[in-house]
Amino acid sequence: MGKLTAASAKALSKPGLHGDGGTLYLHVSASGSRSWIQRIVYEGRRHDLGLGAFPAVPLAEARRRAAANRLLVAAGGDPLEGRRRAKVPTFRQAAEQTYQSYRPRWRSEKVAAVWLQSMERYAFPVIGMLPVNRVGREDVLKILTPIWGSKPETARKLRQRIRATLKWCMAKEYVAHNVAGELIDGALPAMPSVQAHHPALHYREVPAAVAKVEGSGASLAARLCFRFLVLTAARSGEARGALWSEIDLEAREWRIPPERMKEGAEHRVPLPDAAVAVIEQARPLRDRSGLVFPSPARANRPLSENTLSKLLRDLGLPAVPHGFRASFRTWASEQTNAPHAVMEQALAHAVSDPYSRGDHMKKRRKLMKQWARFVTSGEA
Repeated sequence: MGKLTAASAKALSKPGLHGDGGTLYLHVSASGSRSWIQRIVYEGRRHDLGLGAFPAVPLAEARRRAAANRLLVAAGGDPLEGRRRAKVPTFRQAAEQTYQSYRPRWRSEKVAAVWLQSMERYAFPVIGMLPVNRVGREDVLKILTPIWGSKPETARKLRQRIRATLKWCMAKEYVAHNVAGELIDGALPAMPSVQAHHPALHYREVPAAVAKVEGSGASLAARLCFRFLVLTAARSGEARGALWSEIDLEAREWRIPPERMKEGAEHRVPLPDAAVAVIEQARPLRDRSGLVFPSPARANRPLSENTLSKLLRDLGLPAVPHGFRASFRTWASEQTNAPHAVMEQALAHAVSDPYSRGDHMKKRRKLMKQWARFVTSGEA
């Protein structure tokens, strides 16, 4: 027999849980509202199940619901199934949650911007409104198969994003299997492995290209940023985001913090005379942003990712900013005696050599000085 009566349940005012026995409790909140809670152990873990508000759910009905749950557990059933089913998100909701959880890891705004774009175009029209536990293998194949052969790179990335979303759902116990994973491998033909290379100039063409950009009608910020990017063999985002606080002219170094590096580690870049000259020429551009090369079109913002690429296209140069890193690497390999580790560290690449743990700053300084002399030779 329970400890509570309808009258005592109505009269209770002390906040907290008041037991009726048989795992059933009446919860009184600080505001005075009352609701039924059942504390039940399932699969070795305690769960608090809400059975409804009192007096809308009377004592007798609460006892009946609690008894039904106890019988269900005794028979091996899942008392949480209904609650889980009610909380299952749609695929679109799950994808948006996954996107938010991944976003802090991405350093590139472009990656963040395009992550949901392919989902919007291909996945959401098919499964966006489906609860994730109703998304099946045939649904994923319906999305991927039409573009698997015609747009392989898009299809590959789209599958990764669907798979990541369902992996998040598995962690939340919304789904038991990832139907975008190995379960569909047999239904998709093997995708050829194609390594995409950034368009680049042969290193012999770099001095003329640098001189051509310098003589163009581009903004001072764009011209200086491009020149700095080539002289330091830096990535476009690193150069465009360069801050005055990262520049140490006394030590003739550019210290890029971990959060701005692809590898997540600080990178020290030796600055040859030509790169120091670029920094000096950029002083008139200084504004409140702290950027060395701020955008002339957007106050206190860096140059856009497309600025340097468009500059090269407009000048008829068949290369992208990132390609000049390849030009540097080929030049260093063919025209200098620099050790492999020195060339790789100049590009901020991880070097898997247990006997090479320093950053070879002295040797890199010499290498970058040689590179700067070669790059500026077209201006003689």
